[in-house]
Amino acid sequence: MSSQPKESGRIVVGVDGSPSSKEALRWAVRQAGLTHDSVHAVIAWEYPPLYGSIGWLDAPQSLARDMKVWAEQTLDDAIKEVVKKGDTARVEPTVAYGTAATVLLEAARGASLLVVGSRGLGGFSRALLGSVSQHCTQHAPCPVAVIRGK
Repeated sequence: MSSQPKESGRIVVGVDGSPSSKEALRWAVRQAGLTHDSVHAVIAWEYPPLYGSIGWLDAPQSLARDMKVWAEQTLDDAIKEVVKKGDTARVEPTVAYGTAATVLLEAARGASLLVVGSRGLGGFSRALLGSVSQHCTQHAPCPVAVIRGK
């Protein structure tokens, strides 16, 4: 058996500002404390194309800037609310453009764990898992923990 210390890993956690994503962040930070991993808190943002008289159009660039700023603020607020001051250095915020599932699966490449909430801000309230968490459990390149809200 090797006496070499385990190399620290990376835990990726999806955050969208919902209660279950905040629980996922809280859980990921506690887990990282036990495993000596870093936490990459990831929020995805995108804006839908608009339908006009000539077909699908891109939304105005000002809307894209607003959506990105909203995503950054949502992530910052969640980290401030959930993460204890002594643990904030362990958390690296990441804001990325794209669908939530695509962004999380890309971020999870090489990670030791992907953590998601069971219900986000959209979807059908009767579903056991949200569509993003279900997609992640089926396609992630690493183990996935799905955390239910309180």
